[in-house]
Amino acid sequence: MTAKPAGSLAKPAGSLAKPAGSLAKPAGSLEGKTITRERVWKLLGAPTDQQGSVNDPRTHEEHGARWNEKWIYRGEDGRSVVRVVLWNRYDFLGVLRIAPDGTAIPEPLPA
Repeated sequence: MTAKPAGSLAKPAGSLAKPAGSLAKPAGSLEGKTITRERVWKLLGAPTDQQGSVNDPRTHEEHGARWNEKWIYRGEDGRSVVRVVLWNRYDFLGVLRIAPDGTAIPEPLPA
């Protein structure tokens, strides 16, 4: 098996096991407030990259969540992925911090 590059989110082909950082349940509220795209943008800033779109009917499964839009936040080097935010249409699914070894760790939004 080939080592994955730093910041890669790819899982080995055929792997169905959820990684330790899976988002088993959607997390759509924070202290009784609905988590909107605008709120996440204000809390985390603009993403560096984006994969998919709110209007894209194609979905992907990653970290135990089915999503159609992923916001990607890159590190200072411009290549490594340090955080992702997953959405399914307008529903917030969660934030994951990506460790240098590629491990995804669920991350709470700042209050």
